[in-house]
Amino acid sequence: MPEVDPSFLALPYRRLGDVALARASELGAGHADFRFERIRSQRILVRDGALQGAADVDTIGFAVRVVHGGAWGFASGVVLTEDEAARVADTAVAVAKVAATMTTTPVELAPEPVHDDVTWVSSYAVDPFGVPTADKTAVLADWTARLCRGAAVDHATASFYAVQENKYYADVSGTRTTQQRVRLQPGFEAMGGTSEVFDSMASIAPPVGRGWEYVVGGPSDGAWDWDAELDEVPGLLADKLKAPSVEAGRYDLVIHPSNLWLTIHESIGHATELDRALGYEANYAGTSFATPDQIGTLRYGSPVMHVTGDRTVEHGLATIGYDDEGVATQQWDIVRDGTLVGFQLDRSMAALMPELNAGRSNGCAFADSPGHIPIQRMANVSLQPDPDGPTTEDLIARVERGIYVVGDKSWSIDMQRFNFQFTGQRFFRIVDGRLAGQVRDVAYQATTTDFWGSMEAVGGPDTWMLGGAFNCGKAQPGQVAAVSHGCPTALFRDVRILNTTEEGGQ
Repeated sequence: MPEVDPSFLALPYRRLGDVALARASELGAGHADFRFERIRSQRILVRDGALQGAADVDTIGFAVRVVHGGAWGFASGVVLTEDEAARVADTAVAVAKVAATMTTTPVELAPEPVHDDVTWVSSYAVDPFGVPTADKTAVLADWTARLCRGAAVDHATASFYAVQENKYYADVSGTRTTQQRVRLQPGFEAMGGTSEVFDSMASIAPPVGRGWEYVVGGPSDGAWDWDAELDEVPGLLADKLKAPSVEAGRYDLVIHPSNLWLTIHESIGHATELDRALGYEANYAGTSFATPDQIGTLRYGSPVMHVTGDRTVEHGLATIGYDDEGVATQQWDIVRDGTLVGFQLDRSMAALMPELNAGRSNGCAFADSPGHIPIQRMANVSLQPDPDGPTTEDLIARVERGIYVVGDKSWSIDMQRFNFQFTGQRFFRIVDGRLAGQVRDVAYQATTTDFWGSMEAVGGPDTWMLGGAFNCGKAQPGQVAAVSHGCPTALFRDVRILNTTEEGGQ
């Protein structure tokens, strides 16, 4: 396993944390925590073999959060001196005193054991920031050159986005954590058209909590099979450009994980954030139809539906050892046998509903920078496979008239996470249990409970894949978090299919 970057360990975060926490305690804070972060990111974009842009950004700073007089106070700084640490603590307490005059329900935090001086590093082999930018650019340029050899491809782009996130957390209870996680998102897209239609075909490779080995390694390294996909995509694009437009109606669907992860994110992940379900949060994604009074009774889906929240799964984008409130991360059930049984919690939400998770946070607090306060964020929310389940081919064989959906595209869902429609990258007709060529202009539409209730079967472990995104938005001021969603291929019966061209009036 890799070790924490020595250049981060050399920074004065322990000394600054001691000063800030001592000052907050001296001013009467009932709780105080200190978070020091360094976030390194890099983006590279190549088009048709030529570098279009490369950007490296380093963010460094610290934050103090307190509970004083029953209210939150928060402040942050970027000057790494003891005087600044004390000043930021003073400001956090001053903010809490103002907030206390407007706070009707005093802030309480669910208890958490002390985790004294622990270290956690994510699972990766090759730090992408140790690889020369020229080498990474060369790989992307080669990808676009290979794609452009396809007769249907007019242009091709390739991109690479990597983040190394270092955090030190300390609080007045004695918890101290030092952590490092690496994540990356490589990808490509081929574009082409005729006089009548223009379209694209993108990689379905998911973003991952891995290192550079994901791009250049072999199967034993957990690398994506880029060569196979680069060979396949030009032909898929050519077929898509010639494909007929779908006839709207009701179809059985077999949905690949590269598409289904996004439906999980929008209709389950956001819906089971407890702050949304209680109405404390509505920014970006609204509240939720799945309210806590329905725990144990709401039929979220069919009996084959088992969904977990998990901040521990290897290579997950939301995987971490300890969250931004010093809580050891966990795995727990959200939907079991089709019934709602759990929510995602931070310490304040857990204190509001102690009947959930035995009164303890399940480790879902996260801030995307030292300048932002931690909020309740999504875990890796995943649909579990059937241990003895069928293959994707077996699921397709069960369908007489249907569509096989691969890859994500656009989506739309209402502010209660209930009515939605999703499109995709690739749609294949299923006729009498066999794939019968692509169709275009497909979107599937349903309500959350009807859709998941129509799920007849989930695939076995060999069909399970960890998808996800770097850009889940929440809160005001807005914050962005990376999150993964694992799922198997799954079979859904009698789902409404829209023709997107007809729906758009074109």
